[in-house]
Amino acid sequence: MNPALETLKERGFFQQCTDPEGLSKAMDEGPVTFYVGTDPTGPSLHVGHMVPLFALRHLRAAGHRGIALIGGGTARIGDPSGKTEMRKMLTYEQLDANAASISAQMNRFIGFDGATAFTDNNKNWLADLNYIDFLREIGRHFSVNRMLSFEAYKLRMETGLSFIEFNYQLLQSYDFLELFRRHGCRLQIGGDDQWGNIVAGIELIRRVEGAEVYGLTFPLVTTSDGKKMGKTEKGALFLDPSLTSPYDFFQYWRNVQDADVRRFLLMYTFLPTAECEALCAPGTNPNEAKERLAYEITSLIHGKDEADKALAGAKAAFGGGGDKSAMPTAELLRARFEAGYNIVDLFADAGLAPTKSESRRLVQQGGAFVSAAGGGDLEALSDIGAAVGSDRLDVSGELVLRAGKKRYCRVVAK
Repeated sequence: MNPALETLKERGFFQQCTDPEGLSKAMDEGPVTFYVGTDPTGPSLHVGHMVPLFALRHLRAAGHRGIALIGGGTARIGDPSGKTEMRKMLTYEQLDANAASISAQMNRFIGFDGATAFTDNNKNWLADLNYIDFLREIGRHFSVNRMLSFEAYKLRMETGLSFIEFNYQLLQSYDFLELFRRHGCRLQIGGDDQWGNIVAGIELIRRVEGAEVYGLTFPLVTTSDGKKMGKTEKGALFLDPSLTSPYDFFQYWRNVQDADVRRFLLMYTFLPTAECEALCAPGTNPNEAKERLAYEITSLIHGKDEADKALAGAKAAFGGGGDKSAMPTAELLRARFEAGYNIVDLFADAGLAPTKSESRRLVQQGGAFVSAAGGGDLEALSDIGAAVGSDRLDVSGELVLRAGKKRYCRVVAK
């Protein structure tokens, strides 16, 4: 097998391939142009989008040419794959703004140079399509029976599939055809939920152009307990620091389960495979591997400076020294502490509980921890009537709160 494909398989990026031998031979013969698509349905990428982008960088490093396609056209419809209901329709202005934001995020991670990696937007060829001409030239190559055999459509038939979504596979297939014509693209990569759409595009190119192209999918990443990767108590793990702070981003990876560390080191970092294996070898401390994972991916997404700050904040939070200023911080009135800050109000105001009822439940269940008098070690307060006084502030007028085992906040009294 071609070395680039071996690397993908070794690091966990290989689920299905339409023709492994054919693709391997094509890669042996010279650089292959490939693409991965992302619809701008939100203002930021999240961790779920990142697996194909890591794969793109591995393939580019092996000498191949990557296209990161923004789905400014297909997002006007919405992909039914992996969804139980129709996506919310966004205005064209919202989609354009999202596309610009996501393109900038991908550029920071990939580094578009116009030669080995670049971006395109399928709005450029989909927005002004003549529907009748499209049906005559493209739609005639699609069998409804064949389309309904794909898992994405079968699942949606149970809950209701709109006609507009039914067109999505035609448009994504047309993307592959256009990229083949414009850029010589011969490979589409993506998550395994895209298998049906990828196969449909390959068949369209074969029918229209008589050319052989390929598809490769990656496993849909879940945690070892079956949860969707990148889901947190606050929602998705976004790349935008205004939606997920670099500290929270770091902490997510620092707190993954032991059983997931090796797999995530291989997929979400560019550390050599041997180093990933060494970090997770029997007898090693899994916390060291988790810290390295968190630091590496935070550096890749937010830069080394933010990773350094997040690491320092994590060490401060968990009692290993470090800079407390790097922790999530809330500024609250000193007068509230001097009067006796109610514990329920405090955790809600600091942002460690979304509502006061959630804060009350946290306290009652023994999950609310506050610095002891003089800024000492954390202690649990389980009385919802407890008052946190100014005696708990340290000489700098600060204290630390912890919700549960892992969520910390530095409070600065002003």
